[in-house]
Amino acid sequence: MADGYHHGNLRSAVLERVAEVIEREGPYAFSLRSLAADLGVSHTAPRYHFGSREGVLNALATEGFTELARRLRANREAGGGFLESGVEYVRFATDHPAHFQVMFAPTLLDEDDPELSAARAAAFGELRAGVESTASEGRPVDDAAAGVVAGWSIVHGIATLALTGNLDSSGVRSLLGDADLLTITRRSAGLLFGPSGPPPAAPRG
Repeated sequence: MADGYHHGNLRSAVLERVAEVIEREGPYAFSLRSLAADLGVSHTAPRYHFGSREGVLNALATEGFTELARRLRANREAGGGFLESGVEYVRFATDHPAHFQVMFAPTLLDEDDPELSAARAAAFGELRAGVESTASEGRPVDDAAAGVVAGWSIVHGIATLALTGNLDSSGVRSLLGDADLLTITRRSAGLLFGPSGPPPAAPRG
């Protein structure tokens, strides 16, 4: 391309740049034109790949759900169990705060986007599989649907409290001996589901 990007990697460059902007300034702090200027490409180049500003956010959320599903699947296949899937959820949120913010903001997204819907379904399919795995650990959950909601609520809440700074500003972290976030997650979620085997090695990426 005349702009200095090949057809395949401008899309990745846009998503990387928009994640940086969102992490620093929030999801309303960019336009397609500003992204193009930041990357030194023509103002029409991002539109070619994404169509609109909403298209960029859809793609970022899709990328996020895809990576979350990958991590949860890797944990399941490594025998980490449901508790460790919750830890991976929090780890993902802190590794990719911009993605996490956009993924759960439906007013920013086109909920009818098929790629987004498929990626979201894959991620929540892994959460459901995590609840089902408790039976093989000798701790079956009588109400699996409620188990998914309860488990998700705990780890999503922990991730959100951490990313917004409220876990620290409230003084709650100090009650836990200033433990690291993943230890806090294991202790807190473990009250509901108990231990689930040794934590697997952290996935790369």
